[in-house]
Amino acid sequence: MLLTDQEFGFLGMEATGFNILMMGISGLMIGAFSQMGFFAYLTLNYIALSVFRRKYLWHALQGYTTLFAVFGLGYVLFEERTNNWFFWVLPLILFVASLLVSWSKIKQTNQSAFIPTMFLMFVVTFVEAWPALQGATNVAAIIFMMIPLFVCNAYQNIMMHRLLGSKEADPAVVPAKPAR
Repeated sequence: MLLTDQEFGFLGMEATGFNILMMGISGLMIGAFSQMGFFAYLTLNYIALSVFRRKYLWHALQGYTTLFAVFGLGYVLFEERTNNWFFWVLPLILFVASLLVSWSKIKQTNQSAFIPTMFLMFVVTFVEAWPALQGATNVAAIIFMMIPLFVCNAYQNIMMHRLLGSKEADPAVVPAKPAR
């Protein structure tokens, strides 16, 4: 932010060191916000799987919601009249980046991780970035909030199966033979 806006200051202070400190604090806040969203998604996923009782129903709802959110994000940005190109470029870039993260996730785990990863990467990032989309719409504020949120969500999602040690993720893990 400091490189793009040299006049960036807080409470009238223009000092570079102070601004770097403020950006560090902002980064920590965005990272904590991303973790809250991630844990909220994990809780929602757990509850929804028990409510729907069939995994494909929950996946279908997540897929539909993801497609709806792509158009919803474009509508919100168009409604705020950000500019002529941003309202359709941001949703497409976020969608393509979500596809790339989802593709990476299914390469590391299995095919059933695609829809939940797309939902997390697009919808949860969209919901987490809602404060930047409200009020006086500033394109720089939206970008500076979306990118760190997306990167944090991608990192958490890609690392989750490694931290849990799931057997599907690691081809070196040999399942135990059943007892006779």
